[in-house]
Amino acid sequence: MDRGLDLKGVDLEALGKLSDEYHDREVRPVGTRSLAGHVAKLYGIEAPGRTVTPELIDLTASIAEDWLRLGRTRSSTGLATVITHLGGDGDYLVVHSWIGGFMSDMAVFHRTGGGEFRPGWTGLAPCVWEAAVLDHERGAYSRLLDGDGDLPRRIEAWSADVLSGPVR
Repeated sequence: MDRGLDLKGVDLEALGKLSDEYHDREVRPVGTRSLAGHVAKLYGIEAPGRTVTPELIDLTASIAEDWLRLGRTRSSTGLATVITHLGGDGDYLVVHSWIGGFMSDMAVFHRTGGGEFRPGWTGLAPCVWEAAVLDHERGAYSRLLDGDGDLPRRIEAWSADVLSGPVR
């Protein structure tokens, strides 16, 4: 069906290359930790041939904890998600927390060649695989808000509500 779309500004060559290279990535929940007064669910995402190690999780959790220390000044509810992603072009750390007014707060860090994680460049946002985790986490948070029973039990259920396995 022709909708008369103007595709002159669409980079069809780049989209075709991305389409050819697109594949599943493994998502693994790697625990829940207390980080700077937040209950944080930790995830690892692995590009083919790469493995998130416990040492790397400790490093990224420490960086996330530094970021989350300022959470109360941003109206944090105390619930967070930390994603360590070993990608094909470098490593990424996404720190996401829920704040007042049904909003979220996010920081993205990046490193290449095993160097130091640094804040991502202006405008950097989660990739398609990280967004799959955040989509799941949005649903988990909504289930917590909409749930029955006391909040501590709902938070326990939220902390166990994780995404696992290959995502596309």
